[in-house]
Amino acid sequence: MVNISKQFPGVKALDGVTLRVRPGTVHALCGENGAGKSTLMKCLFGIYHPDEGEIYLEGKKVQFQTARQALDNGVSMVHQELNLVRQRNIMDNIWLGRYPQNGLMIDEKKMYEDTKKIFDELEIDLDPREKVSKLSVSQMQMIEIAKAVSYNSKIIVMDEPTSSLTEKEVAHLFRIIRALKKKGVGIIYISHKMDEILEISEDVTVMRDGKWIATELASNLTIDQIINMMVGRDLTHRFPTKDNVIGDVILKVNNLTAKRQPSIKDVSFELRKGEILGVAGLVGSRRTDIVEALFGIRELETGEIYVNGKQVKNENPREAIKNGFALVTEERRSTGIFGMLDIKFNSTIANIDSYTKFGVVDNKRCTEDTKWVIDSMRVKTPSQKTLINTLSGGNQQKVIIGRWLLTEPDILMLDEPTRGIDVGAKFEIYQLIIDLAKKGKSIIMISSEMPELLGITDRIAVMSNGRLSGIVETKKTNQEEIMRLAAKFL
Repeated sequence: MVNISKQFPGVKALDGVTLRVRPGTVHALCGENGAGKSTLMKCLFGIYHPDEGEIYLEGKKVQFQTARQALDNGVSMVHQELNLVRQRNIMDNIWLGRYPQNGLMIDEKKMYEDTKKIFDELEIDLDPREKVSKLSVSQMQMIEIAKAVSYNSKIIVMDEPTSSLTEKEVAHLFRIIRALKKKGVGIIYISHKMDEILEISEDVTVMRDGKWIATELASNLTIDQIINMMVGRDLTHRFPTKDNVIGDVILKVNNLTAKRQPSIKDVSFELRKGEILGVAGLVGSRRTDIVEALFGIRELETGEIYVNGKQVKNENPREAIKNGFALVTEERRSTGIFGMLDIKFNSTIANIDSYTKFGVVDNKRCTEDTKWVIDSMRVKTPSQKTLINTLSGGNQQKVIIGRWLLTEPDILMLDEPTRGIDVGAKFEIYQLIIDLAKKGKSIIMISSEMPELLGITDRIAVMSNGRLSGIVETKKTNQEEIMRLAAKFL
């Protein structure tokens, strides 16, 4: 890709960017949210058309008009936001738009066998006939990767492929990547996890503010050097200083058991005012089910919830919001944003009742509050009227957090709040979480990243197979103890 430029109304997303990928290598593409990484890849993949610049594939100039053209020419992409049809089964999703035919009929047998063959090659242990809606986020991620491999691609773009994978699953993915490299596939690897980049990549390109900054051999770089190029400054501390003061118990949860199994069983804990309580556990440990149960999404069979000593029944999210709860969900695209609507709508929707009088919405207050979200969350956007799905993942996440803060919750629940977010923006979100705790907000934070939990929480509740296997004080614990608790009921 040579001198690629792309302009959107009010913003130059790409400014003369060049990227060269060698066959049989992993080329890491690094940069903060809003640096232009995803825009550059969408130009490659035919989703966007560059205003300037040229693209060459195996020495031949190409200009894909559609994503289908890119796929047919050996360029595939594993998107950061999952794009599966949840009401169909796995093999339908992999062969969507190119079903094998037996005369006029779809050849289900061949489709099953072809899917099984790919799964065997990639060591994916799933039934191709399983409905996608029953899969975990990490399993869906592996399906996306298998789909990209099924095109026999020369170039595979992987945008944050490990954002919802466990360490074991990451090791599995890296085995797949090494096998693809042996076949001569070039892989463009977008990630904010610096240790992964240095482990799996041969080349590293850094972008900042839509511009190319540098391309270096991974073997010549350190994590600090990459971060320095990404943010344009030294980032000496990964986590802010913790100075929140913990007060009295605000939330008491007794014997929470969800109706639909498998889910949480007999979960009890307390949360104090100004406390950051982390929730750890392996994929499938039902961490998310806790916050869904508290927020009225998941129906309870037994259990009691007390806020400030008073029992509450959050039978639906509206009740939960009235009782001072807010939830930032794990999957931005499907359960977080209204993608085809603007930042203003996405910022104010959870608090819409407070802006409405006699059926009329106070537009001035909506505008003022949206400005607060953009300014306080440091959202990079041309205007309030910008569609939220045109923002980077990190900027979308900042809007969602700002949305819930407008409801003035006492208890803020964050499910993987920094998933797919760069190191600079992560630091800002960590600081935001600590500042909220200092103001007396109580935080429940689910995370798959152990350093993150150890870096900013006060205590960590560890889940294993739907049960609470222990609660530890962050200052007195380590990764080994947390992993032992995470495996307790397996």
